[in-house]
Amino acid sequence: MASDSTFDVVSKVDKQEVSNALNQAQKEIAQRYDFKGVGAEIDFSGEKILMKASSEERVKAILDVFQSKLVKRDISLKSLDAGEPFASGKEYRIEATIKEGIAQDVAKKITKLIRDEGPKSVKATIQGDELRVTSKSRDDLQQTISLLKGFDEAALQFVNFR
Repeated sequence: MASDSTFDVVSKVDKQEVSNALNQAQKEIAQRYDFKGVGAEIDFSGEKILMKASSEERVKAILDVFQSKLVKRDISLKSLDAGEPFASGKEYRIEATIKEGIAQDVAKKITKLIRDEGPKSVKATIQGDELRVTSKSRDDLQQTISLLKGFDEAALQFVNFR
């Protein structure tokens, strides 16, 4: 093989699946007895997901319901960035966002991990919000993918393996 083999490391989330999980969570919250009369709501506004309830325990329960719906739809909880409950008037709120793309500092950690623990022939370059990993050996790339599957700071997918 004269040319290098490559693959891209990305962190993407299917927006439609997130929307479906949110709709399922809204339905469950509307139907469950323990959420009656506590002003429990979950809404999607732009980029933020807003959860509201009259007590801190109830708003945490809403977050738990939403997380279970995401897991059922194969969306990693690493891509959900949920804040801490905070009081807003008479209700408690949690704001959450769905993270997409690999942040610059996380990308640097991944390239350092590949450099330190990966096979010597493998090179990683940062390209915007994704990484391109190249090597002459496809086996070394497979080994690198196995290494990165243990990385726990972001939900990673491996695409364009050539």
